[in-house]
Amino acid sequence: MPRTPKSSSPIWKLVNAGSRANVAVYRASGGRFGARMGKAPILLLHHVGRRSGKSRVLPVLYLDDGDRLVVVASKGGTDKNPAWFHNLMGTPDTDVEIGRERRSVRARRASDDERAALWPRLVEMYPQYADYQRQADRTIPVIVLEPR
Repeated sequence: MPRTPKSSSPIWKLVNAGSRANVAVYRASGGRFGARMGKAPILLLHHVGRRSGKSRVLPVLYLDDGDRLVVVASKGGTDKNPAWFHNLMGTPDTDVEIGRERRSVRARRASDDERAALWPRLVEMYPQYADYQRQADRTIPVIVLEPR
């Protein structure tokens, strides 16, 4: 597997542009389009920039875990956690969109035991997570989104 570009690579600007396009298509279609990557479902995650205070929305793969949703801050296994992870840890009360439904959630980092239990299910849903973790020089965070 080729190594993921460093977080400072210009390729991430292209990835971000693709994410913005995915959000537009997802919303315009009510989640009929842009709502899956393989067998992994996608939600739209709202977050607020820690420094800018700017509201942001991005598509993220998720695992449905009863009344909880689980997301992974992989950024393709790059050298740094994605900005949205830090934004959520700073302002954990947020919203997600699944199709046309909007839910209020509170984000928290999964405990080590929770991560160990959830990780195999996440890899089953999206096998690339295993590759990302192998190449990452960090433990990729798993985030639990609980209803509020």
